[in-house]
Amino acid sequence: MNSKRRNHYDVTNTVRISHPADVCKAVKGLLAPLYPHVDLSPIDHAFDVFTRLYAGTLPGYVGCDTWYHDAQHSLDCALAMARLLDGHERHVAPGKWLGARRGLLGVIIALFHDAGYIRRTGDSASNGAEFTLTHVRRSGEFLATLLPQIGFADQVELTHNVVHFTGYEIALDEICVSHPQDRMLGFLLGTADILAQTSDRCYLEKCRDFLYREFEICGLAGKGRPNGPKPIYRSVRELMEKTPEYNRKLWEERLDGYFRSAWRYMDLHFEGSNPYVEQIRLHLRDIARMIRSRRFAELRRRPVAIGAPQMRRCIRAPRRPSSRGAARANV
Repeated sequence: MNSKRRNHYDVTNTVRISHPADVCKAVKGLLAPLYPHVDLSPIDHAFDVFTRLYAGTLPGYVGCDTWYHDAQHSLDCALAMARLLDGHERHVAPGKWLGARRGLLGVIIALFHDAGYIRRTGDSASNGAEFTLTHVRRSGEFLATLLPQIGFADQVELTHNVVHFTGYEIALDEICVSHPQDRMLGFLLGTADILAQTSDRCYLEKCRDFLYREFEICGLAGKGRPNGPKPIYRSVRELMEKTPEYNRKLWEERLDGYFRSAWRYMDLHFEGSNPYVEQIRLHLRDIARMIRSRRFAELRRRPVAIGAPQMRRCIRAPRRPSSRGAARANV
């Protein structure tokens, strides 16, 4: 899998996660049998808005200009969320089902969980990475404008809270979500975010080339910014050397900790080996070896961020025809 997988495809190498139409089709292919007779038009609408938001053609927004937190990551997260939902809904007792409305909402939140990085036309920031420390709140604000358009106006307050399961602006135990199913929705959402980004084929290269650059802009790396946060990484090398420990804490404190091992619903979705976990283990094995040998030059992939220019091309390009067999493979 590691040698044959393409940079802009999901962990199964079947879904082109750089193209919203492809991910939308894959997501609906999971939701349709999971929630039969449910109108999936809100999903279509959400993916259309997402494409225009990230392309910079949605009025009031300038498009995606961040590199690590690009369109591909959010699309990958939405697909991971749909797969986790599938594993959850098909294997828990009926009384614990999230149900169609929560399920659709969860995918929509996953799709826009990083929308706060997109600059508004009136913002003074020169790059979306300047909103690193406040992007989750901003994502909730964007969702508050979208949800009433697609029949989810009554979910705005819940969404404002649930989206924080993907970030660090509010401590996890201080997020105001009381209903058990709503909390599970948050666990799945936070899990999807972590699994998607750390299983990306170019995860290590993106940390080196993209994430450090974003951290420099917001003041979390390098020399820092006046009146900004205290830098936690002095160099790219330090970020790379701390990547294994960062991932260890993600698993201990979040994935296996607060999120109660919700990642195992991915095992149930795939009915066997979990390609997300397998890929993450490969990444951590590789970076540990490079740290020991001090040979970071082994990271030879050259990732390409999927930002506003690529999204504009998606808007212009016709959708590719696909066979029924290909459609099955894409989920």
